[in-house]
Amino acid sequence: MGLSPERIVGDELLPILRKVEASQRLSREDGLLLCKTPNLTAVGYLANLVRERRHGAKTYYVRNQHVNYTNICNKFCKFCSFYAKKGGPAPYQMTLDQVRERLSWHRDVPLTEIHMVGGINPRLPYAYYLDLVRTVKEVRPGVHVKAFTAVEIVEIARQGKVTIEQALADLIEAGLDSLPGGGIEILSDRVHHELFGKKLNGEEWKNVARAAAKLGLKQYATMLYGHIETDEERVDHLVQLRELQDETGNFLTMTPLCFHPEKTELEHIELPTADTDLRNIAVSRLMLDNFEHVKSFWIMNTVPVTQMALWYGADDADGLVHEYEITYKEGEFGNKTQALTHENMIRMIEEAGRIPVERDSLYHEISHEQLEATRRPKLTPVPMAKAYGALGAGQEGEDHPVAKSSTDPGSSGNTLPFTIPK
Repeated sequence: MGLSPERIVGDELLPILRKVEASQRLSREDGLLLCKTPNLTAVGYLANLVRERRHGAKTYYVRNQHVNYTNICNKFCKFCSFYAKKGGPAPYQMTLDQVRERLSWHRDVPLTEIHMVGGINPRLPYAYYLDLVRTVKEVRPGVHVKAFTAVEIVEIARQGKVTIEQALADLIEAGLDSLPGGGIEILSDRVHHELFGKKLNGEEWKNVARAAAKLGLKQYATMLYGHIETDEERVDHLVQLRELQDETGNFLTMTPLCFHPEKTELEHIELPTADTDLRNIAVSRLMLDNFEHVKSFWIMNTVPVTQMALWYGADDADGLVHEYEITYKEGEFGNKTQALTHENMIRMIEEAGRIPVERDSLYHEISHEQLEATRRPKLTPVPMAKAYGALGAGQEGEDHPVAKSSTDPGSSGNTLPFTIPK
């Protein structure tokens, strides 16, 4: 007999369970409790209730390619290993022909999205950015161009001596389809001053988002965690995003991004853990009741953690990516080839007991691929409950509903795809 939801979450989180069941908005205090409770299993269980209420077992992915057009940057953020510096990456600035060549590398892949960001290079003229977007549309007609963080938009407007609104309008005319997240990292004046003081502050970042919303330009949201921010600052970031979404309704997805300290000025900070990754994804899902989607970025979180994240609130596994040079796989700094084949993306999602659904950048379904029950992989029991005491005193050996397979006829649907041995 499975445990009741009340027993899974315990007395501490029971009020939050009641709010989740009633689809009520969580408070800032609720968010802090979710950040601090040792019962990560319960936090994931609560987030999965919301995730499955919205999306069932579906997990979205996109066929995309990343292009980073320059690593020359005058912002010198302490958390960044991407920008060109002495003892770091060599400077580069891609010509339009080099962009064409980069896009041609994967001409055989039916990509639907090009994700394009770069450093703040004060030598790039206004026309370069417009031509950059036009070049992508020329090489890949019909592709969705997701490009330029809010910081880049401000720089583009400065170069053109135009308003933010006019710069966005010109970029849209050139072919820009949406804005990626990033550019603010975390909405905290303290962290902004300490780590990225030369970039936009929180209110300036919000103003770019408001301008994009007025023009109907969809946007993505992120949060960089795992550096010097506190739990209180994480929750406040989510509350501010929620309030901005209430105001604009313009954000498509939230992507919590874990900080990688390698080759940064914060290299002394410990590497991110799966606990931190899963908790931030789960808390984001629970706090952001007006965001339709929450993404686990597998390049930063790793494939195994992303598979787990699909049961901790995430309904999106991002995309194929192909090349990425903002962060690197642990122990492989400088290796820009970071990709999943389409087959491996499908396999990653299905191994986690979820249903892969290819989407475009606006979450229109392109194809719906689901393994027949007879082809589903057999799941191996994982001995974890006793080691971590996640079920609480006296609960070892019971059939925890958070640990039953979603394909089990007796499953509540709010479960993890492995079993806890007795």
